[in-house]
Amino acid sequence: MSSLIEEDEIRHEVALVWLESVDELDYVRQSLDRLPTRRGKPAYHRDGRMIGYARLGPRARPSRSSGTFRRRVFWLLPHDRDTDPDGLYATGTPAEAVDPRTLAPGVKGRKTERSKGGMGVEEHRNENRR
Repeated sequence: MSSLIEEDEIRHEVALVWLESVDELDYVRQSLDRLPTRRGKPAYHRDGRMIGYARLGPRARPSRSSGTFRRRVFWLLPHDRDTDPDGLYATGTPAEAVDPRTLAPGVKGRKTERSKGGMGVEEHRNENRR
């Protein structure tokens, strides 16, 4: 879960690769997965879809026991707000979800009013114009 990700665990990230635009997404789920490479697109074995992943720099070392690298993967499930706006997460967010606008290489991200189902960017703009 994102709350369990420590910035020390993601310090070797050099880029976040987005497979689709995150401009309209209120949140993405993130997890640290054990993957065989530092850089390539990982295989995806969850329901839903992969939104993006982290690439690691050359200083990242594999686990001694498994030979794998811990890399972040960003994803959404079929019942998340982007596809089911009136569903389970019409307000609130899953524990591992963060606003994608708060993410950067080596930065774990955070929840925002938008990610929690509060006012979106357009609503904030409209509110500020009044």
